[in-house]
Amino acid sequence: MRDGQTTLGRKLKLLRLRQGFTLDDVAGKAGCSRSMLSKIENGKAFPSLSTLANIALAVGSTPSSLMDSGAGASTGTVFTPASSEPGRHADAGYNFLALAEGRDNKMMDPFIITATRKDVRPHALSHPGEEFIYVLEGEMEMRVGKVTYRLSPGDSLYFDAEEEHSLTPLETVRYLLIHSYSHLSGVFFVGEHA
Repeated sequence: MRDGQTTLGRKLKLLRLRQGFTLDDVAGKAGCSRSMLSKIENGKAFPSLSTLANIALAVGSTPSSLMDSGAGASTGTVFTPASSEPGRHADAGYNFLALAEGRDNKMMDPFIITATRKDVRPHALSHPGEEFIYVLEGEMEMRVGKVTYRLSPGDSLYFDAEEEHSLTPLETVRYLLIHSYSHLSGVFFVGEHA
């Protein structure tokens, strides 16, 4: 059992019980199975960031608040050294590094995601908020609604995360993902449209 999974599971279960919710209540609100939620609470699974966002919303939290160990929590500045490696592995097949872990009451969550074509399981995502993606290395295709965008290093994509979207790495890709909790809609793309 990985430490990040233990922290997430413990915090999720505590929030759920404090609010008087059953596993079925939260699973229904989050759009995941009771079994998956139980595995997360028991440290046996780590959800995709999309599923985590939906679970966090269901219990009135944020993904990074659920993942944060609580050590050094603040409302101030958070420094993440360049030597930090993506240390969490989502069951969807990618690794990620939460860049602002330790800061409470955020309006956005920044992550560095590393995904390889052979490891990422194809799946469609939809969750509250907005997302901004900036490709650092490699290439990927990102489908938002019915439009597919091909992104290379330096390309970016901004979109309403409630619109169904999916990622296909064309090789190993490393990118910055910023998830915001505001609810303005629209898509803005800089780069080559596929």
